Amino acid sequence: MNGKGFCLLYLRLLYFITLKETIDYMMNAVWSRNAVLYEMNLRQTTSEGTLAAAAERLGFLRDLGIDAVWLMPHYPIGKVGRKGSLGSYYSIRDYRAVNPEFGTMADFDAFVRRAHALGMKVLIDWVANHTSRDARWLAECPADWYERDASGRPVVPNGWDDTAKLDYTNRAVWQGQIDAMRFWLAEHGVDGFRCDMAMLVPIEFWQEAARRLRAVKPDLFLLAEAEEDYLFDRAFDASYAWRLYHLMNDVAQQKVRVTALRDYIYADRNRYPQSAMRLVFTSNHDENSWNGSEFTRMGGAREIMAAFTFVVPRGLPLVYTGQEIGYDHSFAFFDRDPIPSYAANSFTDFYRRLAGLRHANPALAAGEAGGEMVEIRNNAEDCLMTFVREVKGTRVVAVMNLSPYAIHADYYTGIYAGMYTDAMTGVACELRGHVEEDMAPWSYRILTR
Repeated sequence: MNGKGFCLLYLRLLYFITLKETIDYMMNAVWSRNAVLYEMNLRQTTSEGTLAAAAERLGFLRDLGIDAVWLMPHYPIGKVGRKGSLGSYYSIRDYRAVNPEFGTMADFDAFVRRAHALGMKVLIDWVANHTSRDARWLAECPADWYERDASGRPVVPNGWDDTAKLDYTNRAVWQGQIDAMRFWLAEHGVDGFRCDMAMLVPIEFWQEAARRLRAVKPDLFLLAEAEEDYLFDRAFDASYAWRLYHLMNDVAQQKVRVTALRDYIYADRNRYPQSAMRLVFTSNHDENSWNGSEFTRMGGAREIMAAFTFVVPRGLPLVYTGQEIGYDHSFAFFDRDPIPSYAANSFTDFYRRLAGLRHANPALAAGEAGGEMVEIRNNAEDCLMTFVREVKGTRVVAVMNLSPYAIHADYYTGIYAGMYTDAMTGVACELRGHVEEDMAPWSYRILTR
């Protein structure tokens, strides 16, 4: 074979290797596409505040329709610069241990086994950017694992004075992180990671970590707490839809109108690859503790905004601790502040219906598996969103008055007219070709066929 023939053969081989890697990556975490995620605040979710007690809550969550439980950090917390009485979850002393506050490694393993037996995945929080200021790595690893100031002390990142910044110019840090992540995957059965402040760590690290960890667990799920588009370059399955979250609050407070949500959806479609999944939520641990519950921030719009997260294109909906029972409280972040009582109620039924809606309708899948939004034009587009998502023979029509005003809606459904089932009531209904109806403030219908 001459030189030219060898080069052509090499290029073809490289093409097929790259194509296979791309296809393999696109096939990862298929379970997540119609999933509903739940963020569990271990410290507050039960009166005991332990993994063993939290494991007893998993059956309730499975019945609710939860597919994956994301545990807030379960690792030992640093004592240097500790916040409050118990410290910040995100000031981690040891990446390979369990915080005694929550129990033992055996308790952690039992939690994972219980979740898996119920058909749920377990995601754990991963804080790659920094450790506590008394972490094992500071004592046991070379000084150049950390960024240092002029006096040689570890740099404090972002004003978080209970943490120390890792130095990603040192490839040994990459290896240490990947080994620790592999420890939880291979030895303790977790299914993926929610990666804290992912944009503060080089994308090249995440790419290498994703590649090597997917060799251990092909259906690994990686969620970035960030929304930079480059994070989907051979790294993450999903990212936070932070801007959408803030827009929903702004619409609820009438700082902007519904047109801002519509513009966001079209811009988001163009900004990210088709496979990108976007985590959508009305609350999470940061927002609840520092900015108030969804009842405080969204008022009367709370319910419709939650429903919106289950039907918005590319959305991967999240339920945060307490939302499933309508607990209207802003949790203390650094201290024990448990839910005082826990029982199913109308809020539980609300989220169960939304989870069932998502599971039964492939059109609502996140990423490229789901249907794009097709708008039905209406007479009140600064208040009303009317749209369709359709794929694989399933169709969902959403009619949502995202405003505090009573409106008289008027729109033509065209090819989408016909008989449907109301997802929230289970009642059969007809969507006429020409619809005129009065809609109360923050009212909505979600129709399926």
